[in-house]
Amino acid sequence: MKKIAGLTLVFLFMLALVPAQAQLLRFGVKGGVNISKVHFNDELWSDVKSSTGFQVGPMMEIGIPFTGFGVETGILYSQKGFEIENESYNSDYLDIPLLLKWKMDLPLVPVAPFVAFGPDFAFRVGTPKELKEFVDTKTFGVGLNIGVGAEVFKHLQVGFNYNFGLTDDAEFIADIDNAGKSRTWSITAAILF
Repeated sequence: MKKIAGLTLVFLFMLALVPAQAQLLRFGVKGGVNISKVHFNDELWSDVKSSTGFQVGPMMEIGIPFTGFGVETGILYSQKGFEIENESYNSDYLDIPLLLKWKMDLPLVPVAPFVAFGPDFAFRVGTPKELKEFVDTKTFGVGLNIGVGAEVFKHLQVGFNYNFGLTDDAEFIADIDNAGKSRTWSITAAILF
């Protein structure tokens, strides 16, 4: 009888730990709007304007117990580019962010504000044919993300993010010394399971 009672207590204790452990690793879907631009070195190309695109894909969040810190990553299909002479040129990317995230749980309120910071690895998977005629685009880039947002009811995250490219994203073929780095503002929403 003591063994059954002991095993029952161990089983109940393990059952109680499952929800706590489940919150450490969460999966979700993220999507949003990108407002991007390529900043070129030469002032000759100062008429380059921002272009609008989108991002969407699966994400994962890993929490560190009792600290509020965690790591967010994912694989996001993302459109980024620029506008010149009233024509938008968006390229397609697979973005892999690796963000350190800190959430502040507020007592008695179902909202947890957060800040996020970390690198982003972008793999270009498509470039418009018209863009290839005058711009040499790079196939891989590294950027740095800085973001803020809030998690509501433990399942919905809304965020605002700025990504600035650390590597050259493109250069005009006619002016090979004029390389440009990508800059992207993003407004996103994520549903976590």
